[in-house]
Amino acid sequence: MDVRGLDWLLVPLHQLVSWAAAGAMVFGGVVPYIPQYRDIRRTQNAEGFSTYVCLVLLVANILRILFWFGRHFESPLLWQSVVMIVTMLLMLKLCTEVRVGNELNVKRRFFADFDPHHFWHWSSFADYLQCVLAFVGVAGYVTYLSIDSALFVETLGFLAVLTEAMLGVPQLYRNHRHRSTEGMSIKMVLMWTSGDTFKTAYFLLTGAPLQFSVCGLLQVLVDLAILAQAYAFARHPLRPSPHAAHPTSAKAL
Repeated sequence: MDVRGLDWLLVPLHQLVSWAAAGAMVFGGVVPYIPQYRDIRRTQNAEGFSTYVCLVLLVANILRILFWFGRHFESPLLWQSVVMIVTMLLMLKLCTEVRVGNELNVKRRFFADFDPHHFWHWSSFADYLQCVLAFVGVAGYVTYLSIDSALFVETLGFLAVLTEAMLGVPQLYRNHRHRSTEGMSIKMVLMWTSGDTFKTAYFLLTGAPLQFSVCGLLQVLVDLAILAQAYAFARHPLRPSPHAAHPTSAKAL
């Protein structure tokens, strides 16, 4: 049968695959956080999850949206950033409520204190929201003034994807510092790895800006390093000292 005679089937099928890939790009990034969110709600313990992951993703996706104004890219990547920002705010809200609920007789800290020693360790979700809005205002204003500079736009795009590529670094460091992955959802990291692999392949196949592909590969390597930590620490767990204290209000990095 002539290939042209199959156009009635191949064209809609190609369109369906394209829609599915775009949908996976938009919503696939938030799927890894569903088991972690449920674990935190079930155990009322957020120590195993680093809220700096939320910080990294908020900064990366805000910068990516600003990059879009200077150099338009695939719409699914733009919507992915919007969905991810909402998701990270929800994660922050839950982690803050759980952490504050578990703390006893701890001095409340606020964004308006401008204390660098307690940055991103505030006592209310509203303080995190104020910080995010302040960053959006400053970054948006600078972008507005420099949007005509090709160098600035390309640098902005590189910073956006490089920041996202560093997503797993806070979790990697926290695991290394505690010599344990207890409280971290392995399902989340496995989903990170599969999602980042798919995302990097999507970048390569759709001709996304080079920054996206390079940093996507870096992100996959960080994911694999975290999985290696989980394997190594499971085989050689850290033996707790019989005299060590384990305060329930200790913060994850």
